[in-house]
Amino acid sequence: MKSYQIAVVDDDAQILEIVEAYLYKEGYRTLTLSSAEAAWELWKNDPPDMWILDIMLPGMSGFELCKKIRKEAEVPIVMISARDDEVDRILGLELGSDDYMTKPFSPRELVARVNRLFHRLSSIREARENAASSQPGHTAIEVGELRLVLEERRVFWREEEIEMTLKEFELLQLLSEQPNRAFTRDELLTLIWGDNYYGYDRAIDDLVKRLRRKIKELPIDTVRGHGYRLRTERTGL
Repeated sequence: MKSYQIAVVDDDAQILEIVEAYLYKEGYRTLTLSSAEAAWELWKNDPPDMWILDIMLPGMSGFELCKKIRKEAEVPIVMISARDDEVDRILGLELGSDDYMTKPFSPRELVARVNRLFHRLSSIREARENAASSQPGHTAIEVGELRLVLEERRVFWREEEIEMTLKEFELLQLLSEQPNRAFTRDELLTLIWGDNYYGYDRAIDDLVKRLRRKIKELPIDTVRGHGYRLRTERTGL
């Protein structure tokens, strides 16, 4: 089993020490940094498998660092903040973070969320490898003008490739695999984040907003009081 490396960025030395200890106990390799500038240098030279970023950092903020990293790759990002502010949660998710926690937080819960993110990544990679070994060419899902190449985790709209974060891709894949089916928000939260998700309860709404912004004509319908569905042209809805 691969020993994942996680970079923890926080200007609070006590938090760095506690988080590092819990992650080490779980079998992860860790790097601790006290500034976003140092973290960015790490990213350019030896990028980790996951980031845990504090929002309020001296100099460049965690938000700015998240945005810079997300422009380069889809590595998992967990953001933490001392402010239990819905605006911060929404902004963090919109910038591409995969999860969000507020201080003070339980180190055990943080480890559980880290484990879930890596489990999801492993499941996706295994599915891609199985698909690639069992079928010639690339396994794809096509819904109208939307095409997802699963083993490469690539999305095309009208033959133009659209960059997606891990969570954006997972949501789009779920909706595409069962077009016209109306999923509840709770179903989607469970399928994407796992059974014990305790984070921001409007995370699905924010993912949908991001997908609509990236593909303006994407036929995702809001099912009032229920959730969302990906509509196909033949429904006439």
